[in-house]
Amino acid sequence: MDAPLPAAIEVETLQSWREQGLRHALLDVREPREVAACAVDGALLVPMQEIPQRLRELPQDLPLVVMCHHGMRSRMVVQYLKAQGFDQVINLDGGIDAWAARIAPGMARY
Repeated sequence: MDAPLPAAIEVETLQSWREQGLRHALLDVREPREVAACAVDGALLVPMQEIPQRLRELPQDLPLVVMCHHGMRSRMVVQYLKAQGFDQVINLDGGIDAWAARIAPGMARY
């Protein structure tokens, strides 16, 4: 990915990255009870409230796509991470709900 990263991407873009094998990490900032309902394989699970204490666990050497239920909490986490020096963070518009509706229609929704 040589072009500048967008502030946010659609779920279809994330699916395309996954299918193409483009290097990225997916950070799910939902609570454990939400993740128990449905999750995207391979996501790093760090609840929003734990982000400040767990910054060292987050990759900075590749695009980090941040997701939550609908995209609002993840947008706040993206802003926070950018303020902490992360320059490759991207919000997933629509979150897991959009993923379930448009990419994985068999996935449970809440």
